[in-house]
Amino acid sequence: MTLPPLREWWSELSDDAREDVLRSDSPHLDEAVREEIRIITGAVVGMVESLTEDDVAYARSHAGKSG
Repeated sequence: MTLPPLREWWSELSDDAREDVLRSDSPHLDEAVREEIRIITGAVVGMVESLTEDDVAYARSHAGKSG
């Protein structure tokens, strides 16, 4: 179970899921976000998937941007 690259799914996440990722104090993704990633990418997303510092920086720099 490997998290697909953030650049492949970030723009497709719902606004609520993006907010959850950006507000989280933990790099681990919550269940709702993991489920959205699974639906978007078709990947098997594990329960302990987490974002790297680079992923978080990318997400913050692309907050509010879609498509």
